[in-house]
Amino acid sequence: MNLNFPSSGSTTMPLEICFKSSFSVFPNTNRSSINYCFCEISRKIKNLKQRNNFQIFVSNTSSFKIPPLQINAAGKVGAEILENSTDKSGFQNLVWPSPEDEVPFWKRKFPLWDIRSDDSDSVEKDSDLMHIVHVTAEMAPIAKVGGLGDVVTGLARACLLRGHKVEIMLPFYECIQRQYINDLALVHTYNSYFEGNWVPTNAYWGEVSGIPVVFIEPANQFFKGQSVYGGSYNELEAYLFFSRACLEWMQVTGTQPDVIHVHEWQTGVLPLLYWDMYHHLALKKPRVLLTIHNMEHYGECRQEQLSKCGLDGSLYATEDKAVDDRTIGHNPERLSLLKGGIIYSNAVVTVSPTYCQETLCSGWLSSTLMRNLDKYVGILNGIDTAMWNPATDIFLPAKFDAYRIEGKQICKQFVQRGLGLALEGGSGSEDRMPLVVCISRLVVQKGLHLIIHAIKRVEELGGQMVVLGKAPDGRVQKEFEDLANVHNQGSSIKILLMYSEELSHMLYAAADMVLVPSMYEPCGLAQMIGMRYGAVPIVRKTGGLADTVFDIDDGSQQPDQTANGFVFEGIDQNSLNGALDRAFSYYREKPREWNAIVEKVMKLDNSWNKSAGKYIEVYNSIRVRK
Repeated sequence: MNLNFPSSGSTTMPLEICFKSSFSVFPNTNRSSINYCFCEISRKIKNLKQRNNFQIFVSNTSSFKIPPLQINAAGKVGAEILENSTDKSGFQNLVWPSPEDEVPFWKRKFPLWDIRSDDSDSVEKDSDLMHIVHVTAEMAPIAKVGGLGDVVTGLARACLLRGHKVEIMLPFYECIQRQYINDLALVHTYNSYFEGNWVPTNAYWGEVSGIPVVFIEPANQFFKGQSVYGGSYNELEAYLFFSRACLEWMQVTGTQPDVIHVHEWQTGVLPLLYWDMYHHLALKKPRVLLTIHNMEHYGECRQEQLSKCGLDGSLYATEDKAVDDRTIGHNPERLSLLKGGIIYSNAVVTVSPTYCQETLCSGWLSSTLMRNLDKYVGILNGIDTAMWNPATDIFLPAKFDAYRIEGKQICKQFVQRGLGLALEGGSGSEDRMPLVVCISRLVVQKGLHLIIHAIKRVEELGGQMVVLGKAPDGRVQKEFEDLANVHNQGSSIKILLMYSEELSHMLYAAADMVLVPSMYEPCGLAQMIGMRYGAVPIVRKTGGLADTVFDIDDGSQQPDQTANGFVFEGIDQNSLNGALDRAFSYYREKPREWNAIVEKVMKLDNSWNKSAGKYIEVYNSIRVRK
């Protein structure tokens, strides 16, 4: 092996290596030196001092090439995957994707996703343990539509790690992929009431990512279809049935949890059923907690529909029970399952402190919440750090973490190549092209006009942007389809109108910035997931965004607030422009500081453990002790 070192006055540092054996190259995380380990070659090169740019040129007779490894202005290594080698991502012979691939890169085969936390030994166990049952319409990853599924799984896992007994009850949707369920078995067959009949119902037990789940499967048409929502059945009536079927299962099996934790309007009727029916039967011990994830979904219900689950709907059409206040004096008046859940639950939680305050000041449910203020609190969501972990994520072409960031550049190039985005061409600040991602349901709440404007502004600034999401409203979907037709043929903007769990993981890993310009945001997970994957957030100051992102240029943060992103307050385009312009300038003109921010946001603890502790405090405040 021959080594030719450059002269000391050289501004670029070519190191020529001639060899005949195959080897692997792994840069370490030490900023002051780069160590290369040569497998099959006994000698190692140590402590090469970094000077500006550093390049490796290889002369050999082997069958593979090593592209240059660039040392950028911030002293970080910009790495490329070695052809025909094994990198630390665990992938062998990684093939760069292309837009022309017959199978898009996010639809390649991945290992089976069985997510289990590796933090069980580091989490302190609670001494006063309890039994918690979540009743929910969604659970990640098997029945996920939005953040609800992520929250249920993350909170359940966090409480399990603290030593509590936790189960999730979920409809057995026809669309659930059973390969993600371990040890699935039919455990009970029973009957549950609906519309004058007792419907034969199966209860299955299984384990999803280490979490016990009870699946409820009625013998009727409910929950049939190719998606979680949008089947040919009446969804409201299906969730009325499901809520009672869960309580019926607890009664026939003698299950008496300390807390029944219900989520959103879909299970808002369960507190009514519990206190006005099942508590008078066999279920005496449980208390009920309701988490409201989004106050805009009320669960509008006619009296006769509520009666189908066995309650007398007419008895709940009063202001102190479940009447929808907006319909008082109308014909007919409607009910709100969410309002009924608020009134009948022992405790009510929403998903961030700021959103809690906002909902007390505006919205038609504010008067109901004010009347129940003594049991209403905001607890910030966390993220499931077992599911969202760039160091172990099965969907990424290269793994990375805050201490070894090089794999993120590989992820960015992988996504750029796969989507047909341009690659960065030079090393100057003007050549740095930040990649902005926006992963969101395309609904008014998410700031549609600002997302559309951001597409234009990012392109004007010479950056790149990827939008991933779809719209339930056909008119909005058509508007974004037209935008996609305009932009997707270029090399700077891609608008992907779909939902893909795999691609969302890859985009967070590839992104330099994550955009969340919501009009209102109860909590928001995108900004926290983005930070976990090294993407600096650009957000509008509202709800949970205001509780998790603090502006880099604002020196007025409190001691518990870490400057970690770019924040704007207005709902106009100029307000967004200001945040985008500042972020782009920071990225291009202060690369060392930018990389320090990336490292800092990746180290932030947005896990569920702290928030789970606050939920457990609420559970303990309402539980019945014998």
